[in-house]
Amino acid sequence: MAKKNELPEIIPSGRPAKKTKKAFPIVGMGASAGGLEAFESFFKAMPANSGMAFVLVSHLDPTHVSILPELIQKKTLMKVTLITDGLPVKPDRVYAIPPNKDLAILNGTLHLMDQMHPRGLNLPIDNFFKSLAQDQGDNAIGIILSGTGTDGTLGLKQIKAELGMVMVQDTASAKYAGMPRSAVATGLVDYVLDADQMPEQLIKYTKHAILEPKAKITSDEDKFQMALQKIYILLRSHTGQDFSLYKKNTITRRIERRMHVHQIDDVLDYVKYLQASDREVHVLFKDLLIGVTGFFRDPEAFDALKEMLLSGLLRGKPNDSAVRVWVAGCSTGEEAYSIAILLHECSETLNRHFDVQIFGTDIDKDAINTARTGLYPLSISGDVSPERLQRFFTSEESHFQIKKSIREMLVFAPQNLIKDPPFTKLDILSCRNLMIYLGSELQKKLFPVFHYSLKPEGILFLGSSESLGQAGELFRIQDKKWKIFSPQPTLTKARPVLDFPILASSDDARDIKCDKAVKRAEEINSFMLVETILQQSDTPPCAIIDEKSDIVYTHGRTGKYLEPAIGKASINILEMARPGLKAVLAAAIRKVSTLKREVVHKAIDVENNGGILKIDLIVKPVLEYGAIRGMLMVIFHDATPKTGPIKIVKTQKNKSIIKLEQELQYTRENLQTTIEELETANEELKSTNEELQSTNEELQSTNEELETSKEELQSLNEESATVNTELQSRIDQLSDANDDMKNLLDSTQIGTIFLDIDLNVRRFTNMVVKLIPLTSMDIGRPIKHFSTELKNFNIDQTAQQVLKDLVTREIEVESGENTYFRTRIMPYRTMHNVIDGVVITFEDITELKQSVLTTQRLSVIMNSKDAVIIQDKNGNINFWNQGAQKLYGYTQESALKMNIRDMVPEDRVLQSRTFTQKAFRGDLFKSMETDRKALGGDTIRVWLMALALRDETDKINGLVTIERAITDFPEKIKKE
Repeated sequence: MAKKNELPEIIPSGRPAKKTKKAFPIVGMGASAGGLEAFESFFKAMPANSGMAFVLVSHLDPTHVSILPELIQKKTLMKVTLITDGLPVKPDRVYAIPPNKDLAILNGTLHLMDQMHPRGLNLPIDNFFKSLAQDQGDNAIGIILSGTGTDGTLGLKQIKAELGMVMVQDTASAKYAGMPRSAVATGLVDYVLDADQMPEQLIKYTKHAILEPKAKITSDEDKFQMALQKIYILLRSHTGQDFSLYKKNTITRRIERRMHVHQIDDVLDYVKYLQASDREVHVLFKDLLIGVTGFFRDPEAFDALKEMLLSGLLRGKPNDSAVRVWVAGCSTGEEAYSIAILLHECSETLNRHFDVQIFGTDIDKDAINTARTGLYPLSISGDVSPERLQRFFTSEESHFQIKKSIREMLVFAPQNLIKDPPFTKLDILSCRNLMIYLGSELQKKLFPVFHYSLKPEGILFLGSSESLGQAGELFRIQDKKWKIFSPQPTLTKARPVLDFPILASSDDARDIKCDKAVKRAEEINSFMLVETILQQSDTPPCAIIDEKSDIVYTHGRTGKYLEPAIGKASINILEMARPGLKAVLAAAIRKVSTLKREVVHKAIDVENNGGILKIDLIVKPVLEYGAIRGMLMVIFHDATPKTGPIKIVKTQKNKSIIKLEQELQYTRENLQTTIEELETANEELKSTNEELQSTNEELQSTNEELETSKEELQSLNEESATVNTELQSRIDQLSDANDDMKNLLDSTQIGTIFLDIDLNVRRFTNMVVKLIPLTSMDIGRPIKHFSTELKNFNIDQTAQQVLKDLVTREIEVESGENTYFRTRIMPYRTMHNVIDGVVITFEDITELKQSVLTTQRLSVIMNSKDAVIIQDKNGNINFWNQGAQKLYGYTQESALKMNIRDMVPEDRVLQSRTFTQKAFRGDLFKSMETDRKALGGDTIRVWLMALALRDETDKINGLVTIERAITDFPEKIKKE
């Protein structure tokens, strides 16, 4: 049954049901606070043709429209898309999750799901990573970037379990290191890099593993087998664990994955790398141990187990009876704690108390250490219901802590299931998702061990994808779907075939047959060794006692210190101790049993045959000698003076003795009174303690409420950080746009002033200052307060008319400096088409008006009846009007290709040269009479008037001649 905050498992088997036709890597990228900067750094360095698809999952404010796609699009040439439901994934694309949504992937298609708690603790990164691993298998890649909390940690474990690859941003470069630090702490991360360094390594990995894969390492079977045996040897020599009985396919896939990480093609090269790197051996070992675990994994399986416990196993148990559980291959402890929580709930339902003892064992010592701490990331809230989180966990700043009441039920220890002894007398044995990695030969050996370890009414709890194989005759099915079994009664109890002893409980009622003759021989040999040592030494009289203080061996004459007890025969040393010795001996035995070291008491008075002996008492533990190891040795050393024991003379009680007896009686009465007062005080303290306990429970409840509020605030803080980052980016964009607009307006040389709806100054450009004396301090003041350099133009009145009728006006106005401006007044419209003031622009058209005037003058000259010709210093004709065309016959097109010398007769060349030189020197000269050659060779007598043309530097750069035919000489001079 899926939790409220959990995406349903799309593919129950945990394997991708179907891959796309052309395999390509899908990279899931998770980030929270500070993630935008990491995203931008990553995509700046990522080429647009990598062949990968990128899915961005970030913690977003559910009420805020995300601009993440727009921001990322500026950093990459790949198309960035906001995800919509049912969107197929394509390579060389970037997909961004929308706000208030969870994300899943099925057969390469993205699906959106509503978040159940928009303002609560949501785990979108974990949910997507799990879905990605199930759908894409070893094509899945997970990247965790900056962010607070632990979201993504559980998801990356799923990716690794499916042989995917995981990258994490270096905590030193992450703006918020919570998520990267939690991911790195799992020990499962392949690469830890800065965001801008990830693309290079990612391309290398995908090219080697997915896009351009090499031949399988198993293609050469003989070579692979030789390499595999060497890898087994290296693993065993470094870790002490033998993986040769694990499934070959499992080992092969893990080795291939490590070779992809290092881009190694040849398996023998990888063997050499293992030999040179102890760290790689350790990483491969950890890779082989990766197990998919979690709290209440397969919730329906735990529901079935709970129903079976309530209706069968626990219902028949009396109050305070023992319940023994063994969770084999417990990994980091989630499953062991899940069973503990389940038993606690069953105990409450049945209203009984059970003495629960759960043994959690695993081959991985690091995982066991994690289990012992009972600390788990906040992301487990996706697997554990809110009710169970509140009851069985305490919430810390960045993790959940298992409560003491549950933690005390469990004992965690490293154990090799193959060679270490099993636990026995078990009510429940859970071994989920471990057997699928073991070969059939090893499974055949382990199932009889499980059968032997369980009580007849016990329960075997396996993973949903596991089966009994050839051990079906040892167990009967209780739940076929969720793989719950109970031992099958057999005529002879199944015996373990592995080479280890059996760990039985202290109250184990089973008859475990042992070779008594061998055991007895071991005891005799041990005592003989002790006796030989004692006899060859000067050891005083002594006795060896067991844990019950019974004498098992004596040495020397001990009669002066011990005597048979009155009544029933006993070999207990305390009952046999002579008067004066018993109290001191009892205290010494207790002290040695606790401290495991020697204790000495000097000059003890011991009554012996009417006299007093002084002895030194030594009690020490026996640390060697096989079967008697753990017993105690009591040594009596006679310290009586050589004169012999002090004799006690029996006389009538004198007054001193009577007085002593009275004082003793008084002391006893006072002691009794003190005891009663102490009992009363204890009752009062007990009452006070109960009140304090009640207060503590109230404080605990208040603390839990505060923790809940803290989680909500933390979630809001993450969302706010993401929104702030996006808003800061938007501010930067607006700042850039503002700078661009300012430079654009300045470059156009158009004065612009913006007025609000009340005609107050809102903004203006520098060009306006030449016409209206404005400063930055004048923003907000009415425009009518300012005088202008413009003649006959009232800005305020014109702007009011525009606001009234919303008609744009364009007016030509003149300033006091004889400068002309085209003034345009138009309504100011917002993006929503709301009128919010006016915009006034002033365009300087002085040069334009001068150009128009010049054009008009040129038009007059062009149409003049007189010939107007402009020539440069070299005599090239640059201007030819219609009068010149009419007088000389040359068209404008022809004349502009000619030199003035082409029109000067030979007898006038010197005159023309002199005239031109004077003109360009600036000499003054009068009009003159000269001759010109017309089209066809005719010579025309003309009057010529010249004007010099000057440039901006007052330098003469041209000559204008105005020429008119002399009508006083109508006859034309013939061509010579």
